[in-house]
Amino acid sequence: QIAEPYIRRRALRHLEKNRMVIVAGGTGNPYFTTDTAAVLRATELGAEAVVKATKVDGVFDKDPMKHADAVKFDTISFQEVLDRKLRVMDLTAFTLCKENNLPIRVLNMYESGSMVKMLKGEKIGTLVME
Repeated sequence: QIAEPYIRRRALRHLEKNRMVIVAGGTGNPYFTTDTAAVLRATELGAEAVVKATKVDGVFDKDPMKHADAVKFDTISFQEVLDRKLRVMDLTAFTLCKENNLPIRVLNMYESGSMVKMLKGEKIGTLVME
């Protein structure tokens, strides 16, 4: 079985067995985005990081879909993201990550093998951290 409903103690057991836990979907509560749901679960589980799989390969100084000259950051701080008003994820989810010192890896979900590369420790996307 590759997927199962989220039950906190089961997720913790998987983590204890060095398995990867991927949280997807919403909370079933209005006003909570999927980003916020994932970050809430990550903080609840004591995760090491959050992966934001999206349509671009990281965090850029401006929207790369509109600006061909957009420059990608390999790493960037939470504060610099806020200062530059960059859009990494919704503000509630981002603030939860910042307040809990939970790094965010932003990568392109449409790039074949991007998750595997990240898990192997290859430099991919952007790392947002303190």
